[in-house]
Amino acid sequence: MKSLLFLVFVSVCWAEPHPGNSSLEHERIVHIQENGPRLLVVAEQAKIFSHRGGNVTLPCKFYHEHTSTAGSGTHKIRVKWTKLTYDYLKEVDVFVAMGHHRKSYGSYQGRVSLRESSENDASLIITNIKLEDYGRYKCEVIEGLEDDTAVVTLNLEGVVFPYSPRLGRYNLNFHEAQRACVEQDSVMASFDQLYDAWRSGLDWCNAGWLSDGSVQYPITKPREPCGGRNTVPGVRNYGFWDKDKSHYDVFCFTSNFNGRFYYLIHPTKLTYDEAVQACLKDGSQIAKVGQIFAAWKLLGYDRCDAGWLADGSVRYPISRPRKRCSPSEAAVRFVGFPDKKHKLYGVYCFRAYN
Repeated sequence: MKSLLFLVFVSVCWAEPHPGNSSLEHERIVHIQENGPRLLVVAEQAKIFSHRGGNVTLPCKFYHEHTSTAGSGTHKIRVKWTKLTYDYLKEVDVFVAMGHHRKSYGSYQGRVSLRESSENDASLIITNIKLEDYGRYKCEVIEGLEDDTAVVTLNLEGVVFPYSPRLGRYNLNFHEAQRACVEQDSVMASFDQLYDAWRSGLDWCNAGWLSDGSVQYPITKPREPCGGRNTVPGVRNYGFWDKDKSHYDVFCFTSNFNGRFYYLIHPTKLTYDEAVQACLKDGSQIAKVGQIFAAWKLLGYDRCDAGWLADGSVRYPISRPRKRCSPSEAAVRFVGFPDKKHKLYGVYCFRAYN
């Protein structure tokens, strides 16, 4: 057994005489041969900011430790991009490249490619960004038996807003909440997006679903109905609930849009059905809740006229608080869900650009 171990050790080492006393053959320096420089993958920026409809580059480069070379030349380099989910055991395939072969997946097809500005550049270009592209992406580079990864977060400029349907407070399970956000030109907000909104002043006492399946709500002004006056401001967490059986409101996230949001000038006030037809006649569609929030937050849209929206609610956006028009704060004011057949209001329309 000792002979076998000695042979194995000799196979990865060699010896040379000690330079200080070469006549003493039993004094040796042992050199251990390494397998080569270690592969390193780095991202110059941990966070990248963009907006819906824009283009973005997620940075990723690979090196060998102690060298400036991109690869050893022995093995082909394989680059794989995936999107991380809230369940850290699952990843969504985005893009894979090896040699001349390229493949993109799912909703990323036709929108992703490698920048390849140099031989060690594995940066991912995403075009026509969608709301659901928000999140954390992993760049993995594989060469033979070596591999390394880097993670980049794609943040989107946008606005978080609370939403409940005509049925009233706490009527949405998780899946219904997802659909409700999509129907209003938005997606379910993440915790990071809600936290950023809270830091910007969002205060809302009703608990709502977030995209990770948790139920939370942001409080900037502690008060009795919302956890008590003596509590500290923050994002209150109800924890994780049954996605099918539990019912709450939802926090949605939307970004800018490729179109025109406007209040339709009309000679008379309208019922809901008349409002829908008036927008169509004007070459548009009745606007969605996400669109009024995006116009208010990102474009500074300001209008004191209450108008119908696609979900049957009536709202109006105030960016410049003033008497009779939300005097205390800038906000999208919520009038309610009036009787569609008998109540008369103006209407907000949206015309998409081709």
